[in-house]
Amino acid sequence: MSMSETSGRSSARPDSAQPARGKNGALMVNSVEKAFRVLSAFGRQHQTLNLSQVASETGMDLSAAQRFTHTLTRLGYLHKDAETKRFELTAKTLDLGYHFIRSSRLVDRAMPYLMHLSKETEETVNLTMREGPEIIFVSRFLSRHVLNTDVIIGTRMPAYCTAPGIAMLSRLPEDEAMAVIDASDLKAHTPSTTWQREALREKIRQAAAQGYATAFEEFYLGDASIAAPILDHRGRPEGAVNVAASCSRYTREEVVTRFSALIIAAAHAISRV
Repeated sequence: MSMSETSGRSSARPDSAQPARGKNGALMVNSVEKAFRVLSAFGRQHQTLNLSQVASETGMDLSAAQRFTHTLTRLGYLHKDAETKRFELTAKTLDLGYHFIRSSRLVDRAMPYLMHLSKETEETVNLTMREGPEIIFVSRFLSRHVLNTDVIIGTRMPAYCTAPGIAMLSRLPEDEAMAVIDASDLKAHTPSTTWQREALREKIRQAAAQGYATAFEEFYLGDASIAAPILDHRGRPEGAVNVAASCSRYTREEVVTRFSALIIAAAHAISRV
């Protein structure tokens, strides 16, 4: 193709509508990726941002940041304070999460078992899924002995230092599980965190052998967690169910004795194998 043909084709539509080339593939639309990049810039650390901060957080220039924040504001996903000129997310951004929860077959299958497990244990019960090296909380039943109110639906944690994460990794081929470990930012979140590569390999193997995984104060101090993997029709992990309790109320042995059979049964019932 000649340069003149390329120029003619480029001028036929705006750059924002051009599918990206290269590593992202010909079907990647840059403008969509940038819009989500703007929305993802907001969070616990950045509840409000001005235009310069949006540009800095997203790697855009000011002109592009202005166009995207204006568009997202017009669509109702951002709110701009008339006095401070700072942007914040609106409740409309919950729509995607709501549609996921209502349409997820995993959540739908798991709900009655999670409710039963919550009543049976009187402890916090969670349903999680894995995305890359992280787990995401997609359903959560709190107990009256609530441990940490910072954990809500949508919270992400590293898979390597959580019971649900290790439980899910334990049902992958070992080389695939270790690739997830290698993609993780391994570090000690607490003095009890298992974070060294070979120790994590052993922990994954142990979870595979016993059918459940445990984590005691590995991400939060005082937190005891036990989890079992939920499998899809191919026998691959599509989620995990876990019980979270307080280390001040149970010893490690009591956590395993009280909850291991219950979570294994719940995970098996939810699984599609």
